Amino acid sequence: MIVLGRVVAPFGVHGWLRVHAFGDDPEAWKQMRQIWISDDAEAPAERWVVHELAGLRRHGDGVVAKLAGIDDRDASEALGSCFIGAPRDALPAPKQDEYYWADLVGLDVVNLLDQSLGRVESLIETGANQVLVARDGERERLLPFIASVVKQVDVPGRRIRVDWGSDW
Repeated sequence: MIVLGRVVAPFGVHGWLRVHAFGDDPEAWKQMRQIWISDDAEAPAERWVVHELAGLRRHGDGVVAKLAGIDDRDASEALGSCFIGAPRDALPAPKQDEYYWADLVGLDVVNLLDQSLGRVESLIETGANQVLVARDGERERLLPFIASVVKQVDVPGRRIRVDWGSDW
């Protein structure tokens, strides 16, 4: 399962959900007829519950979603702060030079001098850009995921090449 976001609160009285999306194009979810929810982002696929996606729209700086069968505020509150996800084969293919966060986690990060800077542990959405969290033993590095820093992403080769000093 690829985790796409997290429900942060009910929205209105008709069962809509305010969602914090992990990524920059949650409107692409409209291409999917179904989404899956779970209270545990690490849960195996069989523990995710499938729902028909009845609506999705931008609202302010986020998105709100409507799941079929979740028709009032009580039902949306009962979901709590669950995670939203989908199996990889249900997701739209990423465009050139776009990546699902799940594809980046676990990749080795090396600089232009081939010095290891660690392995991607997670990503952070800052509003301005995403940030790679790379860990090398006890050392954690935060690298902005922007073109001037990230020079190459090789998902099949499991490596990200960056313009970043090993002493930074």
